[in-house]
Amino acid sequence: MEFHHISVLMEETINNLVTNPDGIYVDCTLGGCGHSKRIIKQLSSKGRLIGIDQDPTAIAVAKERLAGAACKIDIVNDNFKNLSAVLQNLSVKKVDGILFDLGVSSYQLDTAERGFSYMQDAPLDMRMNPEEGLSAYDVVNKYEEENIEKLLKVYGEERWAKRIAQFIGEARREKPIETTGELVELIKKAIPSAVRKNAGGHPAKRTFQAIRIEVNNELGILETAFRSAVNHLNVGGRICIITFHSLEDRIAKQTLQELAKGCICPPRLPICVCNHKPEIKIIGKPIVATLEELDQNSRAKSAKLRTAEKKDI
Repeated sequence: MEFHHISVLMEETINNLVTNPDGIYVDCTLGGCGHSKRIIKQLSSKGRLIGIDQDPTAIAVAKERLAGAACKIDIVNDNFKNLSAVLQNLSVKKVDGILFDLGVSSYQLDTAERGFSYMQDAPLDMRMNPEEGLSAYDVVNKYEEENIEKLLKVYGEERWAKRIAQFIGEARREKPIETTGELVELIKKAIPSAVRKNAGGHPAKRTFQAIRIEVNNELGILETAFRSAVNHLNVGGRICIITFHSLEDRIAKQTLQELAKGCICPPRLPICVCNHKPEIKIIGKPIVATLEELDQNSRAKSAKLRTAEKKDI
């Protein structure tokens, strides 16, 4: 089965994540198994990999690509927001490393019929799990104009959100907006041509990002998932988070910083009375792609890798 995806920051991720060849590791975003294939190469026959993905196609691919590994492998079709339940079902309490490679996969972007790409005409879909109810069609055709404007501003940081929402509202009063191509044309009409020429990048990029985030509730599940992951780490275990845009990276950064805090008493108190201990220590600064990697994979341009280690509290 074809599932093309170039995993970013590969060497840096594996070097930070895998510290115990006999340990248990969780890849919360299997995708095309790029990271998982490298993880299992680092594990002994006593090691174990648990791979999670909400996309049934990714699960089918993983069963093929990870077959024959020396270590034990569990492949689970689920959303990583359910990490605790997944581990409980596998009778696993603690693990040695957890990886989140966030965002949409190259396969999902390149498969036209999934409706993620503004470069290919396809039905408006954008669901990472095709079994979920809410689709991009629903957002574009059923949300109130002011709600579309808000999500474009918040999730897409789109300065032309109001005009785009108005153009969408006017168009759908004539007939439903059914394809990515129709939506792209509306966005182009809404953004003045002089702005489009000087902006750089595709004019629909921010709108598509915002709708995709809304459809899949991508940001809403992150903080809880990160905290759950840290809770399931053994002392010395690592959490690695790869982000691709400022919104998800801000959540990763803030959550890790909060978990790394010691005293949380009000500054006015002369001594600590909270006895709060840091749960993790942050390992180094965020890692970004090298020029060499960028030459091979332009989608790594905005990627950041953040790593933290579980402390003994």
